[in-house]
Amino acid sequence: MKKIALIILLMFCVVTMCPAQTIRNSNNSVVAKMDSDGTVRNSNNSVVAKISSNGDIRDSNNHLLGKIGRNGEVRNSNNSYMGKVESSGIVRNSNNSTLGKVDSDGTVRDSNNHVIGYAKGVPARYAAIYFFFNFLE
Repeated sequence: MKKIALIILLMFCVVTMCPAQTIRNSNNSVVAKMDSDGTVRNSNNSVVAKISSNGDIRDSNNHLLGKIGRNGEVRNSNNSYMGKVESSGIVRNSNNSTLGKVDSDGTVRDSNNHVIGYAKGVPARYAAIYFFFNFLE
């Protein structure tokens, strides 16, 4: 019985230490939240998408929207190349033009270096999907 209680306590601690991360617009208003399991919720707390551990991006009806590879390549549901999120946070489109950047602190900037949002604690790849490839809106 003590082992079960300890396991439950540990699970509670892990869950509470991994709260949803917020995605904010340039006015610092919350526009989405991302749970630790990759579930993305809009500002009304409705599920809009989920990013699986293999990079599949699916809508709330489980339809494939696209994919983000481990190397940062972004592809649509037809597997067409849309762009890439580089390890530095720079985001490029399919023509290799810079769309913007996700800074290490989660600040998201457009190609003119203007702040367009914030995604502190959200992996840069996922922030880029939201702000530049529009899979999660």
